[in-house]
Amino acid sequence: MATQSDIIITQGAIILPEFNRFAIEFSGFGIRWYALAYIVGLLAGYALLRQETKHPHSQLSTLHVDSLLNYVLIGIIIGGRLGYILFYNSAYYLAHPAAIFRIWEGGMAFHGALLGIIISVYTMARRHHLPFLAVTDRIALVVPIGLFFGRLSNFINGELYGRVTTVPWAMVFPHSDGQPRHPSQLYEAGLEGLCLGLAMLLLWRRGWLARPGRLSGVLLCGYGVARSLIETVRQPDQQLGLFFDSFSMGQVLSLPMIFIGAYLLLRKSPKRTTPISR
Repeated sequence: MATQSDIIITQGAIILPEFNRFAIEFSGFGIRWYALAYIVGLLAGYALLRQETKHPHSQLSTLHVDSLLNYVLIGIIIGGRLGYILFYNSAYYLAHPAAIFRIWEGGMAFHGALLGIIISVYTMARRHHLPFLAVTDRIALVVPIGLFFGRLSNFINGELYGRVTTVPWAMVFPHSDGQPRHPSQLYEAGLEGLCLGLAMLLLWRRGWLARPGRLSGVLLCGYGVARSLIETVRQPDQQLGLFFDSFSMGQVLSLPMIFIGAYLLLRKSPKRTTPISR
């Protein structure tokens, strides 16, 4: 039997141990891996956006980025939580309303967090008289950082794993049914985080921020397509199953992202030639 420090490789699968859910622990209290992923993702994104403000044509100042961090944090927490409740487990929370506030027990959804970010960024952009798409483009630039670390924390927690498979890299997750499964969390970390992040970085360096909305479109399309593909090997949520025996909730929620992203990429917009006053 695997211990907390053992990873056993058998002929059929890689048997994973139960990792400590706390990244940093003090006498039963501490910072969980998922919380650490949020912290690292937000701070790394914040640092990158602060660096971007040094560009002569940047539309955000360092003060804007400081304010944006607070708005995004609120949007992620409220939107992510409400998204999970409404999209994935509404029956449970209707029966147990007090559990809505127990965020430390888990239960966050990316699509809900995205909606929360959009609303909070819109509020921030209006307050500071900034072009909405110029702000969302910069948010889009750093979102893959959070996605990468978030999916790694899902893997460490042994949650959101894939469907049963016979691939050589199949893994048996703790507290599962003991069958070898796709490590779909690592697929998502690779596609939604690493690959999409590198693509965003390359496009940023090629000047795509000069046309507002394009980087936002890349994020929406890229994430929507990647998530839809990975959902074909990810275990459906037990309380939901598949719609029409074919489509998961993640695929249903990703479809509007793809359409909106495609619109932002294909629409014609005047190229910005001068920076706004900061």
